[in-house]
Amino acid sequence: MHFNPYGGTAAELAAALVNMEPATSPDTVTEILRAHDYPSFEPVDAGQTAELLCWAGRLRPVFADTDLDRRVDATNELVAATASRPYISRHDGRAPHLHFAHEKSPIVDRLKAYTAAGLAHAICQDSTRLGVCDRPGCDVAYVDTSRNGRRRFCSTRCSNRVYVADHRRRHP
Repeated sequence: MHFNPYGGTAAELAAALVNMEPATSPDTVTEILRAHDYPSFEPVDAGQTAELLCWAGRLRPVFADTDLDRRVDATNELVAATASRPYISRHDGRAPHLHFAHEKSPIVDRLKAYTAAGLAHAICQDSTRLGVCDRPGCDVAYVDTSRNGRRRFCSTRCSNRVYVADHRRRHP
């Protein structure tokens, strides 16, 4: 499934933030941002990492709760917490694109607005595409970009573990 840039890339970055460990280092956060092609950012420091870990805790219910009304309410709270005036930007030689926080705002503010908008776009496009792995004991969040939209696991490894365990239970 193809999402618009906010519903895809920004939602996937939101999932990556949700999946950070509590002891994630600033260097690792910077690597996550680079891996998700987050443009025009400076490396994050320890204080910014702590803020993003807190923000990730607020993002998690959008992935974990399958009730659409609660998911929408949680997303609306995130958008309200980052409310700014969206505008079209043309920076760094890029084509015109929407910004939900001013490009000169602090990086944490920009990331909050970016991820909240991304989740809002993803939910409006197809709310079932956000989820948390179905394997017991795994709580990895993901954005389902598969063609059929039936993803239940964060990875092939987790799905294989569940299917093998089910097979062994049926055929002792």
